[in-house]
Amino acid sequence: MSVATKGNTVKVHYTGKLNDGTIFDSSQDREPLEFVLGDGKMIKGFDVAVEGMTVGDDISVTIPTEEAYGPKREDMMLDVPIDQVPEDIKPEVGMDLSIQNQQGQPTPVKVVHIDETKITLDANHPLAGQDLVFDIKLVEVV
Repeated sequence: MSVATKGNTVKVHYTGKLNDGTIFDSSQDREPLEFVLGDGKMIKGFDVAVEGMTVGDDISVTIPTEEAYGPKREDMMLDVPIDQVPEDIKPEVGMDLSIQNQQGQPTPVKVVHIDETKITLDANHPLAGQDLVFDIKLVEVV
């Protein structure tokens, strides 16, 4: 049996859940997720969980916030004067928008507050501040 070690390309099926059981993502109805173990493209806790698994293994692991998307950061909360919001955008709390970062790249944000003078945008990852539960099955070590 093949064992997943750092540097291997692996394929896994997974279901990601919040602590309350809410599923936020799953590969069950699509191709397995393929990635290079330890190359930094996956959240740290996911890499750690898969390393050492044998093809066919099923595990369930809770990944703490620090090894997932990190804590919610206050410096990722942006206040924008209401008069700077483009006229074609009618912001509502909960609305997903995109803004350009300093490098000109699009950054997803969520409207979290609106008042007479400003809107507050949250640029944190949607799963920041959450412990995550993953059910993982190692399908293949390529």
